[in-house]
Amino acid sequence: MRQSIAHIALVVRDYDEALDFYCGKLNFELIEDIDQPEQQKRWVVIAPPGSRGASLLLARASNPEQRTFIGNQSGGRVFLFLQTDDFWRDYAHMQSIGIKFVRPPSDEPYGTVAVFEDVYGNRWDLLQYQSEHPVSTRH
Repeated sequence: MRQSIAHIALVVRDYDEALDFYCGKLNFELIEDIDQPEQQKRWVVIAPPGSRGASLLLARASNPEQRTFIGNQSGGRVFLFLQTDDFWRDYAHMQSIGIKFVRPPSDEPYGTVAVFEDVYGNRWDLLQYQSEHPVSTRH
């Protein structure tokens, strides 16, 4: 049997605001953007460049309760993990465009990592695994 996680829903305030950040700044690729007028929403799927793993489904908050979770889907913990093949290239680029890092780079037994925040305040790890790490060898 082979299964995988297809999408992770990310609650956002506005589709275009989210696309501006993820596609405009982080260079994510827009996979789908389909209007669903009968549901008053869009089906918006994005992924990091070259990704073969799970993608993000941008889900616009549609009521006050959902809006309370924008930027805090994981209670302040790191929520998403952006794996890279060149940590220092991506870290330098992200700093140059004003991405806010809340934890500086560090070398850990599993690889190099730093924590940044997206446009909503969700925390992400930017990480490059050591070549022998199990996740690194799966790709």
